[in-house]
Amino acid sequence: MLSDARYAADHAGIINWPSPCQALAPGPGNPRKRRLLIMKTAAYQAEDRVTEDVILVPFARSHLEGALKLSQEMSWPYRLEDWNVALQLGKGFVLERAGTVIGTAAWWPYGETHASAGMIIVAKTAQGRGYGARLMDALLASARPRSIALNSTAEGQALYQRRGFVPIGVIHQHQGIPRGRHESPPGLVRPMAASDFEVIMRLDREATGLERRQMLEKLLQSGDSYLLQRDGMARGYAISRLFGRGHVIGPVVAETETDAQALIEAALARLGSGFVRIDTSATSQLGNWLEGIGLEQVGDATTMILGTPAPSSGPARVFAIPNQSFG
Repeated sequence: MLSDARYAADHAGIINWPSPCQALAPGPGNPRKRRLLIMKTAAYQAEDRVTEDVILVPFARSHLEGALKLSQEMSWPYRLEDWNVALQLGKGFVLERAGTVIGTAAWWPYGETHASAGMIIVAKTAQGRGYGARLMDALLASARPRSIALNSTAEGQALYQRRGFVPIGVIHQHQGIPRGRHESPPGLVRPMAASDFEVIMRLDREATGLERRQMLEKLLQSGDSYLLQRDGMARGYAISRLFGRGHVIGPVVAETETDAQALIEAALARLGSGFVRIDTSATSQLGNWLEGIGLEQVGDATTMILGTPAPSSGPARVFAIPNQSFG
């Protein structure tokens, strides 16, 4: 059985396995060569025994506690409820060793043409053995031929690039305790009503080019939502909800930076002085304003895609995303 690490390296064209021995002087009488071959064979056999103990299975509710422990090990701020919502909306795979979750990967379909991928984690003690490649290959086999977007850490980019993903943008993570008093201009933003849902869907589809009905329905059920109107027409929306260490505000969809700020102000006014996170694209022009109200930039991720980005039709555009996994 070929281990994940050897499989991934072979298919990435990284390693030519016989080369260490070929570098030695030829001949059957070379004792150093024989010792290296014996050591190498033993290492492969030990590695294969470890790999044989690891199984790839569909992500199920029974894996949620294990997935939570895995994300806590990586200092990712997911709650059990966040994992549960992700599983309800998407599909995924888990790597298990002796009943313990050592790897996860998930994806979320947006219609038949596009999807987002995320929550791709391998336990620290299991890294460097090709398990990330095994999870990613299973995810791609399940989600393709859809175009797939994801937000990558610096450490993950090489894995995705070897599978054809290309960078298309950057996401900045802002968070903290908001400073000052927040309110939106009078008469511009109001709480969303149930009857506004199709309007929200239209705005979201224009801004993203994606069919995200199921995701938006779920997020609206679990949070507060706001609609921005001008001249009797809906021009933007925002959703805030419990997530991670406090609340996240996103998606935020609007036509202008000023409208996006008004939507965020409305959400902050409702939330008070608790911890808030907002993930926004580098092109949103919101970064300086967010830092000015106390939401410091603490990290970033590279947006990558395999396939073709969904075409947006505007004029509304995305100023903040629901989280880095959903995109």
